[in-house]
Amino acid sequence: MDPAWMDEDEFEDAVDAALAQIPDGLARRMDNVVVFIEDRYEPGPHEDPDTVLLGLYEGTPLTERDSWYAAGSLPDRIMVYREPILQMCTSRDEVVEEILVTVVHEVAHHFGIDDDRLHELGWG
Repeated sequence: MDPAWMDEDEFEDAVDAALAQIPDGLARRMDNVVVFIEDRYEPGPHEDPDTVLLGLYEGTPLTERDSWYAAGSLPDRIMVYREPILQMCTSRDEVVEEILVTVVHEVAHHFGIDDDRLHELGWG
């Protein structure tokens, strides 16, 4: 199976299109979060070196923020990893769909939805 190909600009456009599919009511509630595209996840020294992620949310979910969370806090980060998505897909349509699933999954973490619930909802 040959992996799909999409250049960096096309991939970024697909991530932007996935973000644009988030309903306006939810998008307006996203707070202090940025989205990055990186080539791949680099596991830390105490992680399995074979770890492959399609996306990652790092930050404090909205459901856990309290008075301690200041307006000047560093933004939460959502990473979308280009190479593993391209490796697992065999067509442009599959890439676009996987990007959407990955973006929805990581944005859901920003809203405090855990992996178990995302799997129940079909976004695992």
